[in-house]
Amino acid sequence: MVKAVVGANWGDEGKGKITDMLAEKADIIIRFQGGANAGHTIVNDYGKFALHTLPSGVFYGHTTSIIGNGVALNIPVLFEEIKSITDRDVPMPKLLVSDRAQIVMPYHILFDQYEEERLGGKSFGSTKSGIAPFYSDKYAKIGFQVSELFDEERLKEKVFRTVEMKNVLLEHLYHKPLLNSEEMLETLHGYREMIAPYVCDVSAYLDKALKENKTILLEGQLGTLKDPDHGIYPMVTSSSTLAAYGAIGAGLPPYEIKEIYTVCKAYSSAVGAGAFVSEIFGEEADELRRRGGDGGEYGATTGRPRRMGWFDCVASKYGCRLQGTTDVAFTVLDVLGYLDEIPVCVGYEIDGEVTMDFPVTAKLEKAKPVLETLPGWKCDIRGIRNYEDLPENCRKYVEFIEEQIGYPVTMISNGPSRSDIIYRESPFKK
Repeated sequence: MVKAVVGANWGDEGKGKITDMLAEKADIIIRFQGGANAGHTIVNDYGKFALHTLPSGVFYGHTTSIIGNGVALNIPVLFEEIKSITDRDVPMPKLLVSDRAQIVMPYHILFDQYEEERLGGKSFGSTKSGIAPFYSDKYAKIGFQVSELFDEERLKEKVFRTVEMKNVLLEHLYHKPLLNSEEMLETLHGYREMIAPYVCDVSAYLDKALKENKTILLEGQLGTLKDPDHGIYPMVTSSSTLAAYGAIGAGLPPYEIKEIYTVCKAYSSAVGAGAFVSEIFGEEADELRRRGGDGGEYGATTGRPRRMGWFDCVASKYGCRLQGTTDVAFTVLDVLGYLDEIPVCVGYEIDGEVTMDFPVTAKLEKAKPVLETLPGWKCDIRGIRNYEDLPENCRKYVEFIEEQIGYPVTMISNGPSRSDIIYRESPFKK
């Protein structure tokens, strides 16, 4: 059985908590795309953690954590992250890394920084983690697979050839210091020593696991609206954020993915640039940001304040549709308990016409939110475990959104910890 946990919107929806929770009954958890450019925040018995590369199931002794072939693998960052959890008494996770995963090279991070600097005010709001240069090289077929670290002649030839090419850009486009081939080779030798104990033919491993009826959890990064094909292009990430890509980024047959948990926040937030129709500003945004998440709405990787907005039914309906949602996990509902009234974006007005269809970027940038206001419930809902025990207006809020997006809300998170969850029977569940 394969399940996926993915985001409906711009990322930051609370996928880490949902993965951590579902991992209790999983055998294998796989990160299938993205790199260390976005984080998942987890609160459990060990404390509060921000994970960037490790799958969110690493806190369970019975699970195997896998870095899939679709991931942008920054080897030193991965090992710093392992140390950051084991230093806090988390047992060393059982970890496997795909021999087909590609490596974030030190120059990818430099090129990311240099390009943002060169673009100035027209930059893409990168986290400067090397992600766009990494995926550019992957698809230009000049990336380095983990397996290539173990073929010295091939590695040496490729390093010298690639460094020569990169130095042309460094000298003539960016006017920055040049790379040294020998130093780059030494760095990769260090990476080889670090990663060697974990390298695995992951697709063969998963094939065996499926035949043994193991439960496999796919963990996505960011959300639908950051997908390079279906998101708010060009203000997107560089790898597909959709559950369908989980089959590719992990090495599984697509028909094996049976359940897709799409995570939606009870309000909206986003890190980085790009169209955000339901965005709010000023004191209204500041208060929601302060109260939001666990300790406020700030990027788990960058620490940047997140942009805030009301729940967007148009974007979420679209996000759920593209993911192939079987279940919606509705998070941070407890945060909204301070509001007398809660606006919800139920449509976009574009050139005088109202639509519920999520448009392409050029039209999206002209969209104005059509808001409907619902009454708040004005109390703390943390600690409630049964849906029927939630205040009436709180239930009405959940049911209104479910009706608008047309997908079943079967899990509601009402607090940061693993146990702050309400399971719900949804009339939308087929």
